[in-house]
Amino acid sequence: MHSSVQNLIKINKEIESNFKEKNQLPKIIAVSKTFGMEKIRPLIEHGHTDFGENKVQEALDKWTTVLNDNSKINLHLIGKLQTNKVKYCLKLFKFIHSLDSEKLALKISDEQIKQKIKIKLFIQVNIGNEPQKSGIKADQVENFHNFCTNLKLDIIGTMCIPPINDDPEKYFMRMMYLNKKLGLKEISMGMSADYQEAIKFNSTYLRIGSNIFGKRG
Repeated sequence: MHSSVQNLIKINKEIESNFKEKNQLPKIIAVSKTFGMEKIRPLIEHGHTDFGENKVQEALDKWTTVLNDNSKINLHLIGKLQTNKVKYCLKLFKFIHSLDSEKLALKISDEQIKQKIKIKLFIQVNIGNEPQKSGIKADQVENFHNFCTNLKLDIIGTMCIPPINDDPEKYFMRMMYLNKKLGLKEISMGMSADYQEAIKFNSTYLRIGSNIFGKRG
């Protein structure tokens, strides 16, 4: 059995031990950015369906043929999306976790109409108000959500990356309450270093890379 499959099984068992009801389990997005198909394919053959990529071009090069052969795979864009890449993104990804501006929302709305595609979206929240990070500030998310709703975008949840070297739980708690206030069901939060904490605060999508595939070169 490939090491990536062994790692995924171990993580799944660990998560399941925290839940009485299996229908409440968060989904694991195997973050496959920078990894080749030799590490990804064993997971596909194992039956895993959710994968995350950071860059549209890398995903196009890597996944186009694979997706043609396997329609069950859900590809998630978890990195920053530039407006000039939206038309390519919609052809490949089923989820975008990084909706972070009105300009991007308008572009996605326009391309969805052109391509007759509806994609599931997460609003990226700059939960720590960090100037170097993308995302909508927490006190502006409600207005931004209304803006997106008026565009008839399919906003299913929120996403965050908490500040490094700080307790992630306080930020995850804020996200949980923010999501509830917006009436959204999904929260994309928790990565290899903090997914156990994210689970405590109702994360429904965990973005796990190195704990599955190993360290990036």
